[in-house]
Amino acid sequence: MARTGFFHHFGTFLLLVATVLLIVTCISAPVVNDISIMKVDFARLHVGGFKRVTFGTFGWCEIADGQPDYCSSSHVGYNPANVMRMIEGTSFSNYAERTTKALTKAMILHPIACGLNFIAFLLALGAGLVGSFLASLVAALAFIVTVVIMIINFVTFSIIKSNINDDDSGSRAHWGSAAWTTLAAAICSLLGMIILFITCCSARIHKRRNRDLEPKNDYGVAAAPPRRRRWF
Repeated sequence: MARTGFFHHFGTFLLLVATVLLIVTCISAPVVNDISIMKVDFARLHVGGFKRVTFGTFGWCEIADGQPDYCSSSHVGYNPANVMRMIEGTSFSNYAERTTKALTKAMILHPIACGLNFIAFLLALGAGLVGSFLASLVAALAFIVTVVIMIINFVTFSIIKSNINDDDSGSRAHWGSAAWTTLAAAICSLLGMIILFITCCSARIHKRRNRDLEPKNDYGVAAAPPRRRRWF
């Protein structure tokens, strides 16, 4: 592992980065009000100033200038279409509302993907051959889960975003930072998985090559190193 130590540690670091990025996504609204997967800026002036809504992993927040923020409770699954209908009167089809509501229930995969990346990081810290192999397997699973939840994020809020931007109210929806942290986490998880797998295979090849270079006796067994002569 010595020859590939730098790359191994870099792959381990990428898994840690993926974990941190997914933590940011998990603590999006309503935990941290301004961190969101999608933001909606209203065109109309409401009481107290302009208003916006932030949609996160486990809920949403309504933010207005000069007023206290109002946030939903944190729970798995919510109805973003109904939130926009109640606040702004945005119209959604029954299919769009049912689809987005069902997809938000799958956002429980965010902390699962975060946990898998962290487990892969801990396994990679061992820096041994077995640890690297197990870390690459767990990282592969973490990457798959991260990609699935990233797709769910974009599909869910693309439906909401399209309806809002096509509405005559003038309000505009755009992607928040949590959407991009999930994408970045997927990239880091993929690169970390590849690097760990390559360094694992490389270390195995080097170990086998060094074993083949060891001197062997007539029976094909590695010869013992010569004993040092003692002069006392």
